[in-house]
Amino acid sequence: MRWGAVLQLLVLQAAWALAGGQVRYSVPEEAKAGTVVGRLAQDLGLEAGEAEARRLRLVAQGRRASVEVSGASGALLVSSRLDREELCGKSAPCALRLEVLLERPLRVFHVQLEVTDINDNAPVFPAARKNLSIAELSVPGSRFPLEGASDADIGANAQLSYTLSPSEHFSVDLQKSNDGNLVPDLVLTKSLDRETIPVHRLVLTASDGGRPSLTGTMELVISVLDANDNAPQFNQSVYKVQLLESAAVGTLVAVTAKDADEGQNGQVKYSFHKISDRESELFRLDAESGKITVEDGLDFEEMSSHELEVQAHDGGELFDTTKVSIMVTDVNDNAPGISVRSALSEISEDAPTGTVVALLHDRDSGANGEVRCSLDGTLPFRLQSSHGSYYRVVTARELDREQVSEYNVTVRAADGGSPALQSSAVLALRVLDVNDNAPVFAEERYSARLAENNAAGALVLTVRATDADWGQNARVRYRLSEGRVRGAPLSSYVSVQAETGALYALRSLDYEQVRELRLWVRAEDGGAPALSSNVSVLLLVVDENDNAPQVLYPPPAALRAGSGSGSGSGVAGALVAKVVAVDADAGQNAWLSYELAKATEPGLFRVGLHSGEVRTARSPLARDAARHSLVVVVKDHGRPALSATATLQVVLAESVAELLAELGSAADEAAAPGEPAVSLTRWLVLAVAAVSCLFVAFLLLLLALRLISLSREMQLPWYRDVKISVWNWWWEKKWSSGTGPPLSDVFSIYG
Repeated sequence: MRWGAVLQLLVLQAAWALAGGQVRYSVPEEAKAGTVVGRLAQDLGLEAGEAEARRLRLVAQGRRASVEVSGASGALLVSSRLDREELCGKSAPCALRLEVLLERPLRVFHVQLEVTDINDNAPVFPAARKNLSIAELSVPGSRFPLEGASDADIGANAQLSYTLSPSEHFSVDLQKSNDGNLVPDLVLTKSLDRETIPVHRLVLTASDGGRPSLTGTMELVISVLDANDNAPQFNQSVYKVQLLESAAVGTLVAVTAKDADEGQNGQVKYSFHKISDRESELFRLDAESGKITVEDGLDFEEMSSHELEVQAHDGGELFDTTKVSIMVTDVNDNAPGISVRSALSEISEDAPTGTVVALLHDRDSGANGEVRCSLDGTLPFRLQSSHGSYYRVVTARELDREQVSEYNVTVRAADGGSPALQSSAVLALRVLDVNDNAPVFAEERYSARLAENNAAGALVLTVRATDADWGQNARVRYRLSEGRVRGAPLSSYVSVQAETGALYALRSLDYEQVRELRLWVRAEDGGAPALSSNVSVLLLVVDENDNAPQVLYPPPAALRAGSGSGSGSGVAGALVAKVVAVDADAGQNAWLSYELAKATEPGLFRVGLHSGEVRTARSPLARDAARHSLVVVVKDHGRPALSATATLQVVLAESVAELLAELGSAADEAAAPGEPAVSLTRWLVLAVAAVSCLFVAFLLLLLALRLISLSREMQLPWYRDVKISVWNWWWEKKWSSGTGPPLSDVFSIYG
């Protein structure tokens, strides 16, 4: 459609040209060969077919027209490439003058062919690359002129505009040159940093005004000229290095700093900054290379890490600082040094289970410090793992000072190194006593014998109690428990020495009054609160022969009255009387024996050694006196023996009347001077009556014994009741008061 419009335009121009005597055509450059420029034969007024007959042809003048006339149709055609720039350059308009020859008859026509421009040439820069150098410190707004591009086209197709590839640092601005053309300027919009972008590569594009627009490009290589605006920069703010503590001398640790500047501005030198004297001995820094070498042996246990500050200086006195953190890695060069960080030298025996005794630590670290601890022996302690490589020695059970008062706790430790190292430590621990033991007496019970009539203050015995505790807790004191003896306080009889436990008799004891003392002694320790225990003490009073026998019968009154008893029996062995005596002592001291010390008629009477019975040794004779005086001696078996005497007046008579007469006579003789005789007679009558009563009682007793014998044989029930009743009556009435003779003696006396 576009080419059709062009041809219509050309026809109109040709018609206008003929009217003026000249034919004008217009054709765009670069039209394809065969393109009809105009219907020349028709425009010249020729008939169809006349153009070939009359030989219509084109006469070329000057440069080759690149057009021809078709012989058949008479049309003006494009024969070869039309290049306006080649034909006319920058001239405008581009018109070719052609001459058309028509023979038969010969005529010459002038044809003007205008070649119109199309946008077939892109803008062209003088060079494909342009190198620029701009100082790093150039201020924003600085302008740098550039050479513009050229376009072979003309008109709108040659009107150029410029664009710059995206850049935060540069832009392009157009300025009019002296010839009126627009030329580009490079404008700095942001400060440059050579160290960030040392070279900027941009593309400047020139676009013409054609449709479509054609473009041309030129590469701008902008080199930023260095300024000393950058300090050296270490590639790490902190260098972390691990070195074995066994690292050899000369081991390298390298630090590197770079200066983004160039030349002298970028030459870096190294130096230590803030280094201790010890670290200056351990490490050396090479100023040129930044290499740090180990100059002395490292020791993890002395210092496990080193912080070195290194500065890097450039030629412009700018610098940077970095830290070199050297971590010394432990090697197993130390046995697990069990250091006792805290330990008790004393512990109370009542300390609860789990009480911390000691805190242990291994100086190594890591696997070398993973200590495996153990305790020697079966001790009441155990190990507890604490934080890190710390261990606590704690009590595993309650302690008992009385069993073990001191402990030497041996702790053995082996670390986790390869090979493992071992060591040991001994903890000396003394167990402090608490009052947890009461005093214990040496015997379960105590007994002692003390002779009566002892001296006041006599030592009876010593009780002894021991306390398993220690010190004040083991200090035992003794005291008596309260009690009474025969209504008097026990403390009035005996006392105990508080410190020694010695028991003393405070008074002289009398076996006949007190035969034994039962008391309790308390032992109390000095603890707070005090603990105590008691023990029973039995004090037996040993009898001494301090009491002479006492004659109960005949009573002393009868002796003074000179009374006696007699029998008319004239046979030997007849019972005359019985001397009854008792001894307040006991045992052998109370064993009595009787003997006839004196008699009016020796050989007539005898006394039973143990019974005290006075019997006739032979039958009385007529020549024997009627009245006899007998002295019976009663002795005990003590050492020395004590004795008493009883005097018996014995009257021998054949009848009761004679007996009474003799008794009266004896009574008168025995009466004290001035005492009336009637008194003596009364006593004699009473004596005869008493003898008669005794005789009747004797008969009744014989009858009772016979009845008892028969009842025993016949198993009568009343026998037991009568026996018990008689015994109770006899005991209650006579012998409970202690005045009557033994029942056996009574039966012996009265047959």
